[in-house]
Amino acid sequence: MTEPTILHATFTAQPGQADRVAGLLHDFAEVVRAEEGTIMFDATRLVDDPDRFFVYEVYRDDEAFQAHLSAPAGVPFNAELQTLIVEPASQLTFLQRV
Repeated sequence: MTEPTILHATFTAQPGQADRVAGLLHDFAEVVRAEEGTIMFDATRLVDDPDRFFVYEVYRDDEAFQAHLSAPAGVPFNAELQTLIVEPASQLTFLQRV
């Protein structure tokens, strides 16, 4: 049995764009949760800093994660997100269960 692919993504909305990022992320989350191989896609905002976002993702395996990366909805989502966040892209951290 293969290990799941687990990661979290963080990013910061540009000033005045946090609610727009939240709406974009909310809509994208619905699409990702419906993808075959997605176990969890949990998009959140930090309570103490609502401009900061934290997304926790779990995919069945690397094949499911690669399918997610190449899914049609990802391209327009990431293109729009890049215009709304401080960082050049989401900061990804890959995790391993212990």
